[in-house]
Amino acid sequence: MTSSRTTRWTRTAAALLTGLALALLPTAPASAAPGPVVELSRAEGGKGGEITVSGSGWKPGALLMLLVCGQAAPDRGVIGGTNSCANTDGRAATVDARGAFSAKLPVAEPPKPCPCVVHVAGVTGQQDAVDREFTVAGHPTAPLPEASGDGRLAVLAAVRLDGSSGLLTWFGAPPSREVVFTVGNLGSAPVKDPVFQVGTGHGVFAPQYEERQWRGTVAPGKKALVRLPVELAAGAHGDYQVSVRYAGKVLVEQPWGVGRPWGVTLFWLLLAVVVPTALFRVGMAVVDRARPAASPAANRLPRRRRTRTRTRTRTPVPARREAGDDEPTAVLPWFSPDSAPSAPESSPTTKGQA
Repeated sequence: MTSSRTTRWTRTAAALLTGLALALLPTAPASAAPGPVVELSRAEGGKGGEITVSGSGWKPGALLMLLVCGQAAPDRGVIGGTNSCANTDGRAATVDARGAFSAKLPVAEPPKPCPCVVHVAGVTGQQDAVDREFTVAGHPTAPLPEASGDGRLAVLAAVRLDGSSGLLTWFGAPPSREVVFTVGNLGSAPVKDPVFQVGTGHGVFAPQYEERQWRGTVAPGKKALVRLPVELAAGAHGDYQVSVRYAGKVLVEQPWGVGRPWGVTLFWLLLAVVVPTALFRVGMAVVDRARPAASPAANRLPRRRRTRTRTRTRTPVPARREAGDDEPTAVLPWFSPDSAPSAPESSPTTKGQA
């Protein structure tokens, strides 16, 4: 009886220890999430031809840019950035709900010599970039520039934009900032004077990258603070995104909200008010000069009329005299007392004489 109980407890303890060990062991995922993949219908083509570029594993709804680039390799990326690509013959593609896409891409000669690649990069929704080897028939070929070493730069600290907008920016001057970030060298060789690519994107448009060289050396296992200038076009406003690439990979993405240059709007409003007012005053001055002068008689007539009106007085009406008043009787204006008609004398009648 005791032996069976001991065996039972032993089995239970062994099962518990086995379950605990399995729970503590790291478990590998059943299937690793595949990264973005790009496939080409042909590995070689001549200028004027066309190839089909397809892919899978991309973020649904992402907008992709397809370019034929020179001086590039899948393991090193496009060394010269988009300046080494046939940008005018590029195509855009939208990833469907399954994470796949397919688009026709014309074969064009890039401005840089081969080795060449088909460069597929995310514009919105996903910032990954994939390069596939491609040969442009008849295009010049040149060896790639030697790598500076096995140094690998990575961003270690948060990114920020330094600077502010001044009065001139309020009146439409180009907004400018400095993108600041800290990088660390994770490789085994120093990185001297690295060349970064700084680009700004607005809306659905792809970032336009420009090369910015940082002067300095990052030793293996060390870090450094990097400051790179970034500038927009004159009058730019809205929501922008600043991106920094190095060795074909996007290291930094930072949003940038640019205010509207209200000074330009105020200037046009003032111009719309001042110019019509000035033209009106000039026109009135011209009309006054062109108007004929009035004659002297016409100028004196109104004065004479006004003089008569001011000097005219009202003759007072004499009051009626009552009986018993000592004051003399008022004389009518149309005759004088001496000229008043006298009463006729009475003549004796014949009857009295008789």
